[in-house]
Amino acid sequence: MLTRFLLSRVPQRKVSARLQCKFFSKCAISLTEKPYYVTTPIFYPNAAPHIGHLYTLVMADIYARFQRLVNPSRPVYLLTGTDEHGLKIQKAAQVCGMQPKDFCDNISAKFRDLTTKAQISNTRFMRTTDVDHHRAVKDVWQKLDAKGLIYKGSYSGWYSVTDECFYTDSQVTQEMPPTSSAPVTRSTETGSIVEWQEETNYMFRLSSFQSSLLEHYKTPGKSGIIAPSHHQDHVIDILSNPLDDLSVSRPQSRLSWGVPVPTDPDQTVYVWFDALLVYLSGIHYPWPSSGGCGFGWPVDLQVIGKDILRFHAIYLPAMLLALDMPLPRQLLAHAHWTVEQKKMSKSLGNVVDPFQAIDDFGIDVVRYYLARVGGRFRDDVDWSRSQLNKHFKEIQSLLGNFLLRITSDRFVAATQGASPLTLDDVLRDKSSPNAPVVEAHRALADKLASSLKRKEVADAIECVVELLRQANKAISDIAPWKPSTTPNMAYATYITSAETLRVVGICLQPFIPTAASRLLDALNVPEQERTWEHARTQRQYMGIVRGSTRLF
Repeated sequence: MLTRFLLSRVPQRKVSARLQCKFFSKCAISLTEKPYYVTTPIFYPNAAPHIGHLYTLVMADIYARFQRLVNPSRPVYLLTGTDEHGLKIQKAAQVCGMQPKDFCDNISAKFRDLTTKAQISNTRFMRTTDVDHHRAVKDVWQKLDAKGLIYKGSYSGWYSVTDECFYTDSQVTQEMPPTSSAPVTRSTETGSIVEWQEETNYMFRLSSFQSSLLEHYKTPGKSGIIAPSHHQDHVIDILSNPLDDLSVSRPQSRLSWGVPVPTDPDQTVYVWFDALLVYLSGIHYPWPSSGGCGFGWPVDLQVIGKDILRFHAIYLPAMLLALDMPLPRQLLAHAHWTVEQKKMSKSLGNVVDPFQAIDDFGIDVVRYYLARVGGRFRDDVDWSRSQLNKHFKEIQSLLGNFLLRITSDRFVAATQGASPLTLDDVLRDKSSPNAPVVEAHRALADKLASSLKRKEVADAIECVVELLRQANKAISDIAPWKPSTTPNMAYATYITSAETLRVVGICLQPFIPTAASRLLDALNVPEQERTWEHARTQRQYMGIVRGSTRLF
């Protein structure tokens, strides 16, 4: 960790670059190439992690690992952690008869354990109870206060303890439960119960940044700032209507568990103002000099659930504009995992334990399933152990059995006496089933990278699956171990299959890192030759390890 932190202060690869941002007075700054910075939301530790948390972690980890392969000399930072303040945590700790910090220590440790068990390559696990995070929150508060962007006022609205936020009349609905004589008011967006509250607290002039935010999201050529695109349309709709100022504190008498307002100990900083600043504190804000580029700012990709879109697409950018800081470059708002088409909840007893899933199937299979089934992001996805088992058999057959087929003694024996051939020779034989396989594996890395750029993780996996199906079919059609197959054809099939596996192994590293590593080890691919550029470069490996190599 210390090494990464020190490296962030050293220019990596000098480039001629200028940052252009119409929202700032200092709009042109010459910079060296900054580290790639990707974040997950920091998870609320009021309960143990579920499969949805693992899903978010894996999606962010795929992009972090991919960037390390694409540009090995560029540092990549992946931030995750826990959001530990707020009324919900305070009440949950009270129910358990614990102090809030002890309560958070216990559950936060489970989230940290999940990152380890899931092989998430995060460079920092940040807790909002960390001292350096408190320092960052106070610094931001004081800067905004000095600019006159924070003021004290009375606020009233519908408050949800579950969501930790206020809602306006237009954002709530009333319903009459069948077992109650009194109506219940809920958030239209989340379904959480809300109660009317009136209090005096501090307000952030969110409305002052409405036009700048709207312009930001509507600027031609910026249609992909939020993915999938319908979420950006939704944010534009919100910003096209009057935007109220944001309540950013709570009376200390009601909420004591949080960061105290620097200028008023009788108030506690609102949890969402506090939590959103973790993306700054996680890379050591406040920085000794302006810009933060050497530390990784701005964020290159934020991976979040669709339920917290407003906070990340409106509140955080407004705070950054107020600080004269660049906005995050892209936001990926994914859908949710359900169980039998129902939202996971403790009351229904349908919460999926990610630790159990990993123990039962192995982390690579779980990661593969999450990416293959959940990598389209548009609609909620239903968790199913039968589907997980189906996809386990798919990747085991297409990849694991493929490796065993070409390392079998009878396949290797069939190549004896063959003339020396290269992959270019194979490609020139248009009548051979091997030629399309060579064409396909040479195109794989670029196709997969294009899918990831479009934020289509499932499509990226599908590229690999299609190639493996094609390569397996070629072996079955050629049947190199049959006496009727010539040694030259068997050898051509052998080197085509080996090269296919090498390219596939490199390309699967972001998705199933352990299995991909085992595959590349079996192929004797040196560690330094496992980058994305090596997947785009033709090689011809003949040193396959014979015998059984178990990938999953």
